[in-house]
Amino acid sequence: MLLYDHPFSPYGQKVRIMLREKGLSFTQSLPTGIGAGDNDDYARHNPRMEVPALVVDDAHTLYDSTVILEYIEDAYPTPALRPADALERARCRMIEEVCDTHYEAINWGLGEIRFFGRAPDNVDALRAVAGRETAQLQQWLERQIQPSGWMSGADFGWADICAAPYVMMSGIFGFAPEKGSQLSLWLDRIRARPSVADTFAEAKTQVEPMSQVAQLLEAGLFKRQYRDHRLEWMIRAGGVEVVLDGLAKDNIRFTDLTRFTA
Repeated sequence: MLLYDHPFSPYGQKVRIMLREKGLSFTQSLPTGIGAGDNDDYARHNPRMEVPALVVDDAHTLYDSTVILEYIEDAYPTPALRPADALERARCRMIEEVCDTHYEAINWGLGEIRFFGRAPDNVDALRAVAGRETAQLQQWLERQIQPSGWMSGADFGWADICAAPYVMMSGIFGFAPEKGSQLSLWLDRIRARPSVADTFAEAKTQVEPMSQVAQLLEAGLFKRQYRDHRLEWMIRAGGVEVVLDGLAKDNIRFTDLTRFTA
């Protein structure tokens, strides 16, 4: 299988973790022009112009990380990473949804500040909101840890895979779980798994390169995608001028629905 991906993408990270947990071989590829939303060839695989996208065979490509995880689990059910109990499965989906929307938006906003130099006069205020909301979500996630030590139920599984990239990324942005907390101990257990260790190592190699992308943004060669929860967070956190400035400079983008008809 071919996985179009970026090592820093939390959506891509959870797909890679699951593929590795299943022992499935795959090749990674970073689409050119993805940062500008401009790659007609890749748009055939994912009209959203995002990663990840999984090319299963010549006739089938899947996009959206949740859809990809569901396919992998359905097609390769061993080892099972989805709980057998219906309620536990629903709880895993709930954890994934919260992380993919609310948690991702905070980390994404912090990336706007750190890597792309957004809101230079409002950094402290935006980080204060991000820190407060990260702590709230980490407290919520800590309550999802079961007596087994995992979020997914009796064993490591779906919810752990989906939450891990976001909690790890918080540490990169300076908001790691409190040392010694249940969430911090859970993260230590997560890191000990080879599938997670390899995936996190790939992400950390991108911290320095990401710091050099701001120049591309100013030159108009890179556009950050502002969609749904990301846009909501930036406005709610007090960064509406970031959005307005990005529109004026044409260095933010939204989903281009015409690609769905191409």
